[in-house]
Amino acid sequence: MKILVPIKRVPDPATTIRVLPDGTGIATDNVKWVINPFCEIAIEEALRIKEKQTGEVVLVTVGQSTWQEQLRTGLAMGADRAILVKTDTALDSFAIAKILAKIAGDEKPELIILGKQAIDDDASQVGQMLAEMLGWPQATFASKIEIAADKVSVVREVDGGLETIAFKMPAVITADLRLNEPRYASLPGIMKARKKELKEIAADSLGVDLAPKLKIKTLAAPPKRQGGRKVASVQELVSVLHTEAKVI
Repeated sequence: MKILVPIKRVPDPATTIRVLPDGTGIATDNVKWVINPFCEIAIEEALRIKEKQTGEVVLVTVGQSTWQEQLRTGLAMGADRAILVKTDTALDSFAIAKILAKIAGDEKPELIILGKQAIDDDASQVGQMLAEMLGWPQATFASKIEIAADKVSVVREVDGGLETIAFKMPAVITADLRLNEPRYASLPGIMKARKKELKEIAADSLGVDLAPKLKIKTLAAPPKRQGGRKVASVQELVSVLHTEAKVI
């Protein structure tokens, strides 16, 4: 079984994010970059499936040459090879999905597993768009995956609790937080990752329209939280929530 795992490079969750003065983006000086945590979960699940079913795990990301670092980390975890689609232009979710659909058409995986969302923009769009473009069944927010022959059973989290759905491969699945606990890259894995294939492809060579459908006009840091205060009674609390906070 071949499993394609798209990943994204994001700022470390522990990094303090600063917005540029002109609001065009975030300051990247001294920012540590990591694999998106949900993408790590997707890699781990793909590796577990491979260990049970045998096959190949292929990583793919879309970005600059520096994104090789995150691909190498995924290879050190146990993925077999990686693809870097190089571009210096920031792409929106629709363009990313179109690139991944093209890569999927070339690689012909039985399964695509990716994080349900990236922690930088929290869009949660690429998986759904990709499934629609490929015409494949999809299961989002997966907390459990089981495979038997050519069928996949997925337990997914919904507003009312848990939902179990089943479908035939090929398919697209997006990983939720409770799907698994990602492994750490071992020293032997890090050494092996240096020799594994990492293929680079220019995004412009794929023949995909990358014109943005979404434009970010400005970014701004959230306002600082105000200090709390004590109230003397429940009646005063209700009054403050109604007249000042305007939440009731």
